[in-house]
Amino acid sequence: MQKTILITGCSSGIGLAAARGMRDRGWRVFASCRQQQDCDRMRDEGFDSPLIDYTRPDTITDGLKQVLTATGGGLDVLFNNGAHGLPGAVEDLPTEALRDIFESNFFGWHELTRQVLPVMRAQGHGRIVQNSSILGLVTFPWRGAYVATKYAIEGLTDTLRIELTDTNIHVILIEPGPVTSKIRENSIPHFERYVDWRASPLRARYEESLLKRLYESKGPDRFELPASAVTAKLIHACESPRPRPRYYVTTPTHIAGFLRRILPTRSIDRILARLR
Repeated sequence: MQKTILITGCSSGIGLAAARGMRDRGWRVFASCRQQQDCDRMRDEGFDSPLIDYTRPDTITDGLKQVLTATGGGLDVLFNNGAHGLPGAVEDLPTEALRDIFESNFFGWHELTRQVLPVMRAQGHGRIVQNSSILGLVTFPWRGAYVATKYAIEGLTDTLRIELTDTNIHVILIEPGPVTSKIRENSIPHFERYVDWRASPLRARYEESLLKRLYESKGPDRFELPASAVTAKLIHACESPRPRPRYYVTTPTHIAGFLRRILPTRSIDRILARLR
């Protein structure tokens, strides 16, 4: 029987590449997006595309219902991927902004996962794949909100994996680093909505660093890989009889994971502070 996978955040970047890559391998892909126009575009490509917006619980329930109706009640893999960034210094982030990004990047993932798990328990197998980040391993300046959601995903996923060790449900983290996507552009509206950088005591640093990086596209970052690099790890996570608990994708992610294991915190802080 054809294997099935539900992927969130398929309008661009990692999600779009994953949807196309998994379809090319013969999977039936449910490529969800959070906006109807993106779902329509994915349907024009031949995908099943339920609307799932992590900030709207009704769309999570309705979107999953569409998937299960189409498959006869089963689902082999859930790939939680949809997320957005919110750059800004931690002291400039309103608590409301953190609640907003956690709805998109954490609480919605948890709700969809909880609704999928009874399906996988009933069928006796399944895989939950979480698209984390290098920022789930180490932090970078200006990324506090996004880092907080990814650290939370790492902890929740590790716990879930341990709790499901006596089942045939595998729980897997993928940890990209610099990967080609629209996360920078897509974070701009959230930054402009929540961060009053002109009133910040760090205004000069915003002008010297973050604003230039945010608004001035300078081409690919050093070590940046295409989104297909994540798809390659996803394929292994979905098809290997013994998937790994974690998949590092880019060179910086491998370095970050290694340094976190061997260096004391103050040493890592000194290295990462240079990135501001």
